[in-house]
Amino acid sequence: MARVTGSGSRAVVCVNGGQRAEVAGTWSATLEWLVRRLAPAFPGLAFIEVRYRIKSWQRLQGCVEDCRAAIELAVADGAREVALLGFSMGGAVAIASADSPAVTTVIGLAPWIPDRLDVSTLDGRRLAVVQGSLDRWLPGIPGVSVKSSLRGVERIRARGVEATHTVVVGGLHGLAVRLPGGGVVPLPRAGRMARLVATELGRFTREADE
Repeated sequence: MARVTGSGSRAVVCVNGGQRAEVAGTWSATLEWLVRRLAPAFPGLAFIEVRYRIKSWQRLQGCVEDCRAAIELAVADGAREVALLGFSMGGAVAIASADSPAVTTVIGLAPWIPDRLDVSTLDGRRLAVVQGSLDRWLPGIPGVSVKSSLRGVERIRARGVEATHTVVVGGLHGLAVRLPGGGVVPLPRAGRMARLVATELGRFTREADE
């Protein structure tokens, strides 16, 4: 399932994190908060949030298929170029989906980049990683260590891919959490991380115009 905000000749496909248990997909509080903040600043972009059928890294290929379907939707709606924005497990999903001809940019928010993941899909594209310094796995709380994501970025750089890795001091794994009533509230340093994502989207739109 996909939720679209805005319209334009370029699109940002946003993919969520996951967990070990195979459960039905949900909307991401982090991505929802981020899209609400960024969409007004980028009126020429269509933001497409993906809700997986099953949000589990045990079903990663199914999540990749959901992301690819959203890319196809963006192209069918007129997008000439697509950026992928992947949060947590969504980083692996975005990288695995990046070989679509329409994709030029991948932005990873605290991305999971497992050692076994094929990163050749990023050849000829650009990767930007933004992560909080306090991000880490804790018992019962998902997370990705900065060391882990940096190891993935270094493996990607070794292929000659342009890849950046920016750490925000005091930032956590996510940017927002959902309240019992359904609303979302930002976490510490969310504003700083959102500005860094906005910088990458600005570059995406400028390069597309060149």
